[in-house]
Amino acid sequence: MYLLIDSSREQISHSRKYGKGKVLRSASVYGQAGRMSLLRTSYLGLFLASLPTRRTSPPSTSSSSFMTSMAEQNTVLYYRLILDHLTEMFSVERNLSRFAGPEDIDYIVVSDGEEILGIGDQGVGGVLIAVAKLVLMTACAGIHPNRTLPVVLDTGTDNQNLLTDELYLGLKRPRVRGREYDEFVGRFVQGARKRYPNAYIHFEDFGLENARRILDRYRPHIACFNDDIQGTGCVTLAAIMAALHVSGVKLTDMRMLVFGSGSAGMGIADQVRDAVATESDKTKEEAAKQIWCVDKPGLLLDSQGDGLTTAQKPFARKASEWGESKDTKNLQAIIREVKPHVLIGTSTRSKSFTKEVVQEMASHVDRPIIFPLSNPTRLHEADPKDIYEWTDGKALIATGSPFPPVKHKGKEYEVAECNNSTCFPGIGLGAVLSRSRLLSDKMLVAAVKALAAQSPALKDPNRGLLPDVTEVREISVKIAMAVIKTAVDEGHAQREDIPKDDGELEEWVRVQMWEAKYRELVPAKK
Repeated sequence: MYLLIDSSREQISHSRKYGKGKVLRSASVYGQAGRMSLLRTSYLGLFLASLPTRRTSPPSTSSSSFMTSMAEQNTVLYYRLILDHLTEMFSVERNLSRFAGPEDIDYIVVSDGEEILGIGDQGVGGVLIAVAKLVLMTACAGIHPNRTLPVVLDTGTDNQNLLTDELYLGLKRPRVRGREYDEFVGRFVQGARKRYPNAYIHFEDFGLENARRILDRYRPHIACFNDDIQGTGCVTLAAIMAALHVSGVKLTDMRMLVFGSGSAGMGIADQVRDAVATESDKTKEEAAKQIWCVDKPGLLLDSQGDGLTTAQKPFARKASEWGESKDTKNLQAIIREVKPHVLIGTSTRSKSFTKEVVQEMASHVDRPIIFPLSNPTRLHEADPKDIYEWTDGKALIATGSPFPPVKHKGKEYEVAECNNSTCFPGIGLGAVLSRSRLLSDKMLVAAVKALAAQSPALKDPNRGLLPDVTEVREISVKIAMAVIKTAVDEGHAQREDIPKDDGELEEWVRVQMWEAKYRELVPAKK
């Protein structure tokens, strides 16, 4: 089942499939035969799964048809295929699809399709992202597929190609903004909480202008999560923690520079700040002083006033500290002044981590921690091979896309991928199983620590800073346990049967994870 929520009519359309070729729908929710015709078309058009064998391969009609057919006919085989080929599947997660018609919902993924990585505003096509994320929740964390719900909020689109496309299924109008938009999102959240009071809400691919505000508004009141902000921040922080362990630097002493202060960059800054505050006696304001952020105007300064977003303001440095003599535009000059242990790239500015920039950083710290995270690969701030060469193998690296191991002077170095899918499934599983009222800062830090503890680099510094995605089911168990224990400690967990012993808790988590296995057939007794 999916939900298509239309802001112009404030209606929710349900679609369920019962049996072969038979579709039953609720009573006319739009009052327009033509609109219902579009919804019938959307049933066929919005849920296509595509599994190219390489990250750069385009989706094919045959693979889409094959996977859609399999999802409809054989749930176990569908998820078994995904689990057996995780490396290939992660590259096209937004093209996978699966839907069901549950009465009770544990996990909702909602998107308005405004800012989809690599392709921008897709309007109601954003439902594909919601469906794909739920596929990953089932494959990676064992959330039962019949207890999930993908939702797309149709608030219009600013994509001119869609507005002029006769076959586009959504509202043909510019996106709603401001108060009207906020009230519409509010009605969805309230309706979802009323209809599915135990559901965990996962926000996905909302626009930069809205994502942070929505998260800040609802996070103090319900269990919710934004993968673009918190997921990216959590997995990156886990890699940072592993790298700091290797380099012998404490988190509370670390200096970090974020190059690219959009939703991903500021999400990382938030998670690092919160972790520093949680691990020390520092306030969030004091912890933020360990972080410097750079965006298009240069270093973020308080003198930039209204030019700063809400998310950027806590990290803006005092202009009086820099004066007029110091360069706040040039990255190398900023590094020379800050001397960061960690350099994060979320700028989408290809090759911006030049040899001069990297070597400037390496001249101030023994083991520079450098994460070029921008996607796709062509937008990476630097190639790992170059970074290892420029630092003579001393750098500790994680990237936003997969890279092969790098050989340098007879040694082979694994390049970790900061893949959100190693983190958000376990967080969601822990919140769902504990029936947590909220998803707190401490719960996220606990999840990060659980992920960092599984870093191969802790045993061999030449190994990756993060575990491989093929181990994601085991990773999710460990993360879920950490989240559950913290939820209990903080009084957020509503389940009363949660075991206190670690061994019993692990078993308790595992037995509730759905697996893509055929049930054993037992002969009926005569």
